[in-house]
Amino acid sequence: MPREFTALMSMSAGRWRLYVVLLNTTDPWPEHTFGLAPIPTFTDRTQALSGLGFEPVPGGEWSWSEYSETFGDPASPVGLIAEVRVRSRAEVEA
Repeated sequence: MPREFTALMSMSAGRWRLYVVLLNTTDPWPEHTFGLAPIPTFTDRTQALSGLGFEPVPGGEWSWSEYSETFGDPASPVGLIAEVRVRSRAEVEA
C-alpha cells in the first residue's frame, strides 16, 4: 500500500508554491513554483504534483484555510493555504 503524504500550496512573494511534506527525513521536500498568475487551477495543481512524482489519493479533495499575515490582527491581509493528501506515483506503479 502506497504511503500517504500531505501536499501544501501557499503564496509567497506573489507566486504560488506547491510542496510535499516529507517527515522524518533530511531530504529536501519536492517543490514546484508557479509563475505569476491567479490561484493555480485544479489541473495546474494535478500536473505539478505529477511532475513531482505524486498524485492525489483517490477521493482526495483540496481544502483551503486562511490566516492573518499579522498574527492576532483581524484587519491584517489574509493569506490562503491549501492542502491535499497525496501518494507517490512510483509506489502505485510498483
